[in-house]
Order: sequence, then C-alpha cells, then structure tokens
Amino acid sequence: MTNQTLLRLLGIEKPIIQAPMAGVSTPALAAAVSNAGGLGSLGVGAMNAEGARKVIKATRALTPKPFNINVFCHSPATSDEARERQWLNWLAPHFEKYGATPPASLSEIYTSFVADPAMVEVFLEEKPAIVSFHFGLPPSEVIAELKKAGIKLLAAVTNPREAAQVAAAGVDAIVAQGIEAGGHRGVFDPDAFDDRLGTFALTRLLVKAFQLPVIASGGIMDGAGIAAVLALGAQAAQLGTAFVACPETSIDEGYRRAILSESARHTTFTAAISGRVARGMVNRFTELGSDAQSPKPPVYPTAYDAGKALHAAAKAKGEFGYGAQWAGQAAALARSLPAAELFAQLENELKDSVRELQQYGS
Repeated sequence: MTNQTLLRLLGIEKPIIQAPMAGVSTPALAAAVSNAGGLGSLGVGAMNAEGARKVIKATRALTPKPFNINVFCHSPATSDEARERQWLNWLAPHFEKYGATPPASLSEIYTSFVADPAMVEVFLEEKPAIVSFHFGLPPSEVIAELKKAGIKLLAAVTNPREAAQVAAAGVDAIVAQGIEAGGHRGVFDPDAFDDRLGTFALTRLLVKAFQLPVIASGGIMDGAGIAAVLALGAQAAQLGTAFVACPETSIDEGYRRAILSESARHTTFTAAISGRVARGMVNRFTELGSDAQSPKPPVYPTAYDAGKALHAAAKAKGEFGYGAQWAGQAAALARSLPAAELFAQLENELKDSVRELQQYGS
C-alpha cells in the first residue's frame, strides 16, 4: 500500500499533517498548511457546537482545500465533590501567591463528543472533509452518520488493541500516537495499563497488523523524521509541536518564549493541569503535580477548570509557568517560522532525506 492511498483518500498532495492542537491551532494555521498541499487541522474539543461552526467557516474562507476537525471522545466526567475540594485546597496557597482565590467549585468545562449531539449536527450540516477522534471513538451510529455524509474519519491510537477497535469501527485511517508526542496521551482508557510505545515501534506494529493507512505522530519535527516514518510504512506524518512556534498559532508569549528556549529540552508527563496525562515542558505546574504530597487531581476535564484559573491568576502577574505548555520530546527543534515557510522547509528536508537514503542504498 503506497502513501498515495491516504493522500487520495484525504484529498491532499503531501504526506504532512498538522496536528489539531486544541486551544493552539487557528483557522490561519490550518489554512496555511492545507494551502501548501498538506492537511491542516483544528481542534474543537474545547469548543461548543457553534464555536466549531464558526472556525469551520473561518477556515473555509481562507482555503478551498480539505482540512481536519478534531474532537475529544473521553468518557463524560463524574463529579466527585470531596476530591475536587481537596484539590482546590491544595492549590489555594498558589492562588494566594498571585492575589487570587480558587474557584468556589469546579465544573466539566468541555462536553465530550460522545455526549454532544449538537456538535454532530454541526458536522452533518457543515460537512468538513475530515473529522478525527482523540481519547477513543464515538458511538457506532455517529460514525455511520458521518460516513454517510461523506466525511472521512481518522482516530488516534496508542497501541494495537485500540487500533483493532478503530479498524472494526469503520474509521478510514489510524493515527499512531507514540509516547514522544506532546499534549494529551490519546489512550482510550486512562485507567488501563499504558504500553508507552514509541512512534517507530507503534507505527511498524500497526503497518504490519492492519490494512488501514497509518499516520505516524509523536516526536517528528523535521523532514528527516517524516522520511523515517514513511520508511517504516506510515503513509503520512502528523506534526504538532513543530508548528507550535508558528506566528499563526494562538499561544501566549510565555509559551512562545519557553518553546524557543532551553525549557524545550525538558518535557514530562503530568495529569495535574487537566486531570489527564499529557506531555508538556517542565514548568511550575508540572513540578506542583510531581510533589509527593499532592492529592490526586479531579478527573478530566474538571481539573482543567482549576488549572486554567490558576494560570490566569499567575499570568495576570506576569508568571506564565502555570500554563499548559504542551510539547513533544523533540521540542528543542521547533522553529519560529510562518507556517507556509515551515511547510516548504519540511518538504525540502524530506526530499533531501529521501535522496540520501537512496544514495546510501545504491
């Protein structure tokens, strides 16, 4: 199976996909990547249905090309007032440092796609070319409706067991998220054992086991990385952290400074910010979460309600270290270039890497 299979399926020219990056990606970024021949993406998991409609329309105004819309398929949160109160009490001294108090209570700030018929309706009306799923899959009837509307479907997985579920569900392609990836780990069940497979190992396992096209994701920052995963049988590479420093993203100045500094060399997993394991640069919040005295944070995305409030309080005083500064393991390779320029460099690096491999084999 050649990479042309996936490219034809998605209606794109180049095997380069920009990761959705909810809260970071913008219509301008997605459109720039799609206009360059790749696949731009927008994460709408943190939006309501009308917010998603708005960014779909805004992106369409900037590109006639296909782009991807990503949603979260986590299990809806169950409130645990005792656990939430304990967490807020734990955070209170940190709020106090910045002249603020914790929220009186916490709420589930995002609606999961599995429980959001309004979002499904927007997709059926707007018909984005591609919809992708993170944290699992929506109900089978939703998948059937989206496919009937002509929408191509992708789903992120972290192991072959999840990939088998995706294949059985009728999804069109698999996104193999390696342990190196920045942002939230896409495990279907956050309480299950995580094999923590790397991008190379996971990509090769899925290519050998499934007929569906595989998109490799995690730790890929340049053309050499893209060439490597294509050589392993992936039909495209998905890059997120590589695009974070582009001026088209919506990151704040603290995040931008961090990813272009020594901080980018140090990433870690934390559940303290959102309630679900995610990889980001080491900062004040990740250190807070690693404290041995720390209680267990509330479930995702309820914990994010507290995390965002603390970040806002600290940021108002000039401290950006409590933000969700998600980044993959190779974040130190990030480049601050307009997305179109970065895409062109990735293409040239990919061609150079393929040429070197061909020369090596001759």
